[in-house]
Amino acid sequence: MLFCFLNNGIRCPFPAKESDGLQKITHKIHFHNFLSLAPRLIMRMIELLRKNTPAWLIFVIDLLIVLLSGVLAYLLRFNFEIPEWELRPMPYVIGYILLIRFIGFVIGKTNTGIIRYTSTPDVFRLLIVMFAGSVFFAITNIFTWFFFNEYFFIPFSIIIIEFIASTFGIAGLRIIVKIAYMEITQGQGHAINVAIFGAGEAGVLTKRVLERDTGSKLKVAAFIDDDPNKAGKKIEGAEIFKTTKLEMILVKKNIQQLIISVQKLETDKKQQLIEICLEKGVKILNVPPIMHWINGELSFKQLKEIRIQDLLERDVIRLEEENIRKELGGKTILISGGSGSIGSELARQVSAFSPGKVILLDQAETPLFHFELECLEKNAGKLYEFLVADICNEDRLREIFSKHNPHIIFHAAAYKHVPVMEQNPHEAVETNVRGSKVIADLAVEFGVDKFIMISTDKAVNPTSIMGASKRMAEIYTQSLDAKGKTKFITTRFGNVLGSNGSVVPLFKKQIEKGGPITITHPEITRYFMTIPEACQLVLEASAMGKGSEIYIFDMGKSVKIVELAQKMIKLYGLEIGKDIQIKFIGLRPGEKLYEELLNDKENTIPTHHPRILIAKTGKYDSGEIREQINRLITINNKSHTLEVVKTMKKIVPEFRSKNSVYEQLDLPPNVE
Repeated sequence: MLFCFLNNGIRCPFPAKESDGLQKITHKIHFHNFLSLAPRLIMRMIELLRKNTPAWLIFVIDLLIVLLSGVLAYLLRFNFEIPEWELRPMPYVIGYILLIRFIGFVIGKTNTGIIRYTSTPDVFRLLIVMFAGSVFFAITNIFTWFFFNEYFFIPFSIIIIEFIASTFGIAGLRIIVKIAYMEITQGQGHAINVAIFGAGEAGVLTKRVLERDTGSKLKVAAFIDDDPNKAGKKIEGAEIFKTTKLEMILVKKNIQQLIISVQKLETDKKQQLIEICLEKGVKILNVPPIMHWINGELSFKQLKEIRIQDLLERDVIRLEEENIRKELGGKTILISGGSGSIGSELARQVSAFSPGKVILLDQAETPLFHFELECLEKNAGKLYEFLVADICNEDRLREIFSKHNPHIIFHAAAYKHVPVMEQNPHEAVETNVRGSKVIADLAVEFGVDKFIMISTDKAVNPTSIMGASKRMAEIYTQSLDAKGKTKFITTRFGNVLGSNGSVVPLFKKQIEKGGPITITHPEITRYFMTIPEACQLVLEASAMGKGSEIYIFDMGKSVKIVELAQKMIKLYGLEIGKDIQIKFIGLRPGEKLYEELLNDKENTIPTHHPRILIAKTGKYDSGEIREQINRLITINNKSHTLEVVKTMKKIVPEFRSKNSVYEQLDLPPNVE
């Protein structure tokens, strides 16, 4: 019948009417039949293990194990010779044990789990149910002792033996099924080998999550850990190796994914791991912080792929939180460009320092709407006020200032795309120069405490319309510092990873479309900083600023854009030249090969914060600067584009166009 079962209904080879069936079977089934049936037997076992066993069947099997354990307890208790006086009440005792266990299984729902995914919590719950039942048996004995002439209904030795046998039997069956399922399915070559970095509690939990959520798809083949005392030991069958052997393990065990489970891993160590994995073509996943686990539990879907930001991040910034809290606590903060990459992140970080109100001002209605939804989801809607307004509309801004009377302004609103502004100088002047002038003048008029100008490295020795317009905004706001109580502070930094329009989201889209990735020049480099890091430094600089300073942030080393693209391609598990191409398209109008953070005539002085420097710049006559900016605004409204750009170059003498039609307006180097 076994062969009929394996053949799914194929005619049974056994003769129905044969006096010597065994002999006939021996003649009819040859050795090659067994070989042909073996794969079917294995596949049938896999199918059975993959099916979810009905809860009622698990319940019946558990009760059968209890029944056998009760009988075994009696046999062991009396050395396999049960006396007659114990044999007579034995059916009643075992029946009572079955009844209590039945009730315990129903209350504890021990039969509702999927056996092949049995976990430690499942076994622990079973142990509690079994122990509670045995305690109830002991209470029953106490009751019968006092009310039935010192008679124990269930011998205590039977209670102990039955508890041990039943618990080990039920738990053991589940573990055996789980191991059998893992061994059989993983033995079929379908599993992806995984290594976990970190052999601590998070690592063990990650391994169990993989087994529970992915079944046979992922197999933890090794643990990697920095602790030399753990090397050579095993966790649930997976060996622990030193970090120094990572490259060897990735190759030897054919590791296809590395999961970083360590919660607080040093930045340098993390980047080293990522670099090795990228070199070997290994996919990297990251276990999120415990605070982000859903209801305190980790699931496979919460494991996040490593992003390019992780390769460029630096150690956590230590902020002077008390000083920042004194600056922002209880005050009304206005953030222009409040729904942009920098503005929205500033709003998130500012909220941690107990401000009275945060006014988010932006003319982009859709991003503002989405950020408002985000704030409402976090129950922070009451802290924020979302206003749609154009910073060039003086009447609208005056109304906002009059109503809300802000104490501190973070001015992040600006046009920032170099090639786009190169084609639209009028708009660059209108928003970046006139818009900044409008909001800065109102800050002085309404007695704002501090005005923090968010600038860019492209304002240094500008080669583009965008850079020059930002430099003029810097100059104008600095010139206002002596006009009233308002302290004007400028913060200057390079590109931020992941911001709207940066190369990272652009490359991401190009990779997902199948390429090619377009890069302007093979030698082009840029400074990069993550958005949270940039905003943290802005807050720190705003707290320490006394007025008229230009704060420059330590951007680290400049990064070759082509290397950034290559790493992003590898993070996607793709091969350069085979799966996706890199195409060089030439520098765009206004672009530099290399960015700068300091003007040639500037130098720096340190601050108490190692990542913030102060650029020493010349003083500006406010009257003269105002006259120049007003003249530019007038020309911008009436004149031809070339006249506008020519005027910009007079205000910012170091502005020399690159790869642009406006190079014709630059004087030769020896002519001033």
